[in-house]
Amino acid sequence: MTLLGHDRYCDEIELQVRQLRAVVASGADLSTTVPTCPDWSLEALVRHTGGALRWVEYIVRTRAQEPVRDEEVRRAGGPEAKGDAAALDAWLAETGEVLVAALREAGPDTEVWAWAGVHNTGFWARRMTHELAIHRADAALAAGLPYDIAPEVAADAIDEWLQIVEYVQRTDPHDAARELTGPGRSIHLHATDTAPELNAEWCVELTEKGVEWRRGHEKAAVALRGPLTAVLLGFYRRLPLDSAELEILGERELLEFWLERATF
Repeated sequence: MTLLGHDRYCDEIELQVRQLRAVVASGADLSTTVPTCPDWSLEALVRHTGGALRWVEYIVRTRAQEPVRDEEVRRAGGPEAKGDAAALDAWLAETGEVLVAALREAGPDTEVWAWAGVHNTGFWARRMTHELAIHRADAALAAGLPYDIAPEVAADAIDEWLQIVEYVQRTDPHDAARELTGPGRSIHLHATDTAPELNAEWCVELTEKGVEWRRGHEKAAVALRGPLTAVLLGFYRRLPLDSAELEILGERELLEFWLERATF
């Protein structure tokens, strides 16, 4: 597993913000329900995503050493006007610009507060890349628009998710996390459309000691196969497992069990 690098994460945040703005500017109904986040409208999803970017920008810019309250963050909730696509787009554009500027100025190694055991600005560059990538998928699905993502970014998003689950298992094993583990439980993720050098396969073992994972081709109790973007979205519960793009071999119930509990 190799990180993409701080500059690449900053570039990707810029790209992902532009792509999310394109959904806002597409004429999609901002009041439509997001099927993968049914408590949110498309507008609420965009405001949530932009608010998260603003929150991280404040952490990075101020070098915060403890959690930041939402009310400390300027314009975290978005424009006052509701249903105004132009205002929402302008706010999102500014949000992306200030975040990327703060991240580039700080570099990857500046110490700041973070919640997953990596206390530096590099953590936030990576985290916001994938926060954007997944919520952009939510937005595209809600708007009925196509979605794509660079293979190396999709693979890194799976790596990061597994690291987060592993961290939670190790540091805060609440009931749902504890239920994941047990003898003979293993999951294989297999992207079928990527170059061999990307090594877009994962073996996840749900051992009694916690979650362990690694890249590579190995037999497992259940395998999830398909194009990398489909595997990513299926693993993040954004694409139904019954999708024609996905194939499940082995113990489907184990994969469903994981997806129900590995959302922290």
